[in-house]
Amino acid sequence: MADSTKTATLTLGNTSIELPVYSPTAGPDVIDIRKLYGQMGVFTHDPGFTSTSSCESAITFIDGDEGELLHRGYPIDQLAEKSHFLEVCYLLLYGELPTAPQLEDFESRVTRHTMVHEQMHRFFTGFRRDAHPMAVMVGVVGAMSAFYHDSTDISDPWQREVASIRLIAKMPTIAAMAYKYTIGQPFVYPRNDLDYASNFLRMCFAVPAEEYEVDPILTRAMDRIFTLHADHEQNASTSTVRLASSSGANPFACIAAGIACLWGPAHGGANQACLEMLREIGSVDRIPEFIDRAKDKDDPFRLMGFGHRVYKNFDPRAKVMKQSADEVLDLLGIEDNETLKVAMELEKIALEDDFFVQKKLYPNVDFYSGIILDAMGFPTSMFTPIFALSRTVGWISQWKEMISDPTMKIGRPRQLYTGETKRDYVDVEDR
Repeated sequence: MADSTKTATLTLGNTSIELPVYSPTAGPDVIDIRKLYGQMGVFTHDPGFTSTSSCESAITFIDGDEGELLHRGYPIDQLAEKSHFLEVCYLLLYGELPTAPQLEDFESRVTRHTMVHEQMHRFFTGFRRDAHPMAVMVGVVGAMSAFYHDSTDISDPWQREVASIRLIAKMPTIAAMAYKYTIGQPFVYPRNDLDYASNFLRMCFAVPAEEYEVDPILTRAMDRIFTLHADHEQNASTSTVRLASSSGANPFACIAAGIACLWGPAHGGANQACLEMLREIGSVDRIPEFIDRAKDKDDPFRLMGFGHRVYKNFDPRAKVMKQSADEVLDLLGIEDNETLKVAMELEKIALEDDFFVQKKLYPNVDFYSGIILDAMGFPTSMFTPIFALSRTVGWISQWKEMISDPTMKIGRPRQLYTGETKRDYVDVEDR
């Protein structure tokens, strides 16, 4: 941790203590309250942990006011435009962009670990055909610890490395298998001659009866979706992974916990909610009605996909995602797709209407990613699994960083107890 050159004074009654204040390389200062209870006998209260630093991290930085997202110091828009997903994976995992030989070796290791244990195929038949793909992924990823015993010892750096590669490599295969199972089609095995995004698209949409060619525009759009969702600092699912990891749980269980948290509609389901909203609007001529509802403070309706809880200005990921959305829609056409027509018109209005401009309700990454995935042919049930696939590298990077932190302790939040005080038990006959 950085050296503390400042202190904060906390006074409670007649007692005052000095608390260390640490200055990060970017972002607000942090008051260290670890000794607060020991010295003053009180806890802090912060529902949602919105004002609490839970860890020290060097992976991702977000400045919501400036609309900035950095991975190891590199702006996300530069990475999304000039790099590709596996290179960003290397950056998140190891801290620096790879040299050409390092990237070739990393891509080779990931590519050659994309197959899953053949016995794992039987897991899928234990689920109902109409099971949500996220339910399947939580179960299957958690079960990986039953198959890969040689990479569950978190005290062994080599086993941590093996587990990291396996999870990044096999997550697209598991997500694609979950999709294929729910639509009743046979599983498609990965191919080592395809890149990461192309392999995933092929495993989702190819059938044994004919050849499948992946369009490079769709591949690039898919790769950007992966890249733009790779990590997002200490969000709910990442914090879940860290909390599970703090107990010493194996990496597969920790990532399964992250997937379960991401499943929540307030987290990973945002792009699905956005597309469902577009379908609710239904047609371009109904947009004014919903715009008026969005402006009405007394109407519970909200426009999904506009603005962001973290970014107070604009979502830095949205600009690159919009470019991909335009490319995909130009390739696939929107003439016969009413939902996509609504999306394009709604985007135009949101960028020009004074209400949206003044409140900085710009289209965010979920708005564009939902449009792209729908145009590609993915059902909304697959939006969150694709998010989980993308975020896996971020979870693993945060997990590895946490395991290596000498100050790591098991997570144990405190509470503000408001229940009954001590009472005496009364026999049932006397109540």
